[in-house]
This record gives sequence, structure tokens and C-alpha cells, in this order.
Amino acid sequence: MNITKRRPVSVGEMLTSEFLEPLAITQKQLARAMGVSRKTVNEICRDKRSITADTALMLSTVFDNSPEFWLNLQRRNDIWEALNTPKRAERIKRAVKIQPRTLKSSPSHHHVQS
Repeated sequence: MNITKRRPVSVGEMLTSEFLEPLAITQKQLARAMGVSRKTVNEICRDKRSITADTALMLSTVFDNSPEFWLNLQRRNDIWEALNTPKRAERIKRAVKIQPRTLKSSPSHHHVQS
């Protein structure tokens, strides 16, 4: 994944500008089709709520696309946000790589009968 300094398109932006507006669907209609509250849809559209796998599956059913489409949008934004929020980025930079230990030869568990 290529992470840039420019914020990626959010789920809310995509949902509103590429689906709801062109298809003339209201948030209330989408909420009804998804079986969720209008508040939930509104929070997603305003980027106040992240989507879950369940939400991605519902959106993919409503708009006849893949849940991966929606989850990838969310994932890109989550990663961008983590890397571009100073406190979070600093904590991430403190992580260190774990070096695997070399395997020691273990004693044989075979018993020889005489």
C-alpha cells in the first residue's frame, strides 16, 4: 500500500459523492435498506463512525459491490490516520523488530532398544 501525505478518500466521502448523491438515495433510505439507524448512516457519511465487516457486507449488498471495496477504504484511512497523528506515529516508531532466535539442536527423543 502506498501511503501519501494526502488523506485518502474516506468511506463517508465515497458513500456520499459516488453512491448516495448520483443515485438520489437519502441517508434515511440507505439506513432502511441496511437495517440500521439513520444516525448510524449519518455518522458514517460524516466520518464520525468507522465501518465494520458487518457494515461493509451490508453496503456491498445494497450497492452490489464487494465488502473488500468498503473495508479497503476504511483500512487506508485507519493507516493514514495512525501515521499522521503525531502521538500515534511516535508510539508506532518506537516498535522494534523481533529477531528470531536460531534453532538449537534438540536432544533426540528416540530410544534404542537393545
